[in-house]
Amino acid sequence: MNVRRRTVGVLIAAGLSVAALAPPAGAAEEGHTVPLRVATYNIHAGAGMDEVFDLDRQTAQLRALDADVIGLQEVDAHWGARSEWRDLAGELARRLHMRVSFAPIYSLDPVKPGEPRREYGVAVLSRYRIISAENHRITRLSTQDPNPVPAPAPGFAEAVLRVQGLPVHVYVTHLDYRPDPSVRIAQVADTRRIMAEDKGARQILLGDFNAEPDAPELAPLWQELTDADPGAPTFPAKDPVKRIDFVAVSKSGAVRVREGAVPETLASDHRPVVADLELRRQLPLVG
Repeated sequence: MNVRRRTVGVLIAAGLSVAALAPPAGAAEEGHTVPLRVATYNIHAGAGMDEVFDLDRQTAQLRALDADVIGLQEVDAHWGARSEWRDLAGELARRLHMRVSFAPIYSLDPVKPGEPRREYGVAVLSRYRIISAENHRITRLSTQDPNPVPAPAPGFAEAVLRVQGLPVHVYVTHLDYRPDPSVRIAQVADTRRIMAEDKGARQILLGDFNAEPDAPELAPLWQELTDADPGAPTFPAKDPVKRIDFVAVSKSGAVRVREGAVPETLASDHRPVVADLELRRQLPLVG
């Protein structure tokens, strides 16, 4: 895959409203399609395949992807000692000079009053302006409840980006990991329902699905989405045998996949998926 180089935008200070940020300098407004490189990466709360927390290592890997948009899973924000109580989404965004939208699955009271809330979830990193964001609820089986039952819970991120003048809906998800597919079946149904609210838009779904492409529970997704098949497994990072991490785009014709790849890295227990896409300037008609 050819690596494209660009001028990166201004470093974004923590707390600055994403709606106020300008798009990258020099964005072209011509041509029938717009290129966009996207990636998905389960960062394992900052730890590599060796279970050592090393955000420098992950930053280097993310930078090497040269992606315009990155969907992250297993993201800690002041969660605990395993990630040194750090805000991984915010810190990665600052290091990579990107905007960020964080969607917690869990948001717990701090250990001590006055400290930040302990949060864990998914995130969108973007070189382009984030014009709106929403943390959708889908069916989950909580890992924080000793007696969980499937119930709606947050952590399905949607960020609407302005890419060279075009609105693009980016979704990031992390589906249930358990062998029993029943929760994933419900999550897929929830995902389709939420994405149908913007049918015909430029839609990109990024995430760790915890199931392989031909899994029966994922089959409904492929009715509306095209899998940007990178042709290689993603898990575990060392000698991977399963492809459970995905980039998928709407079948409406608004987004086209040019190529995908799975870089070799041990910076997490997953490998990332990166894909080069084309966005159509004129949206197709939706019946």
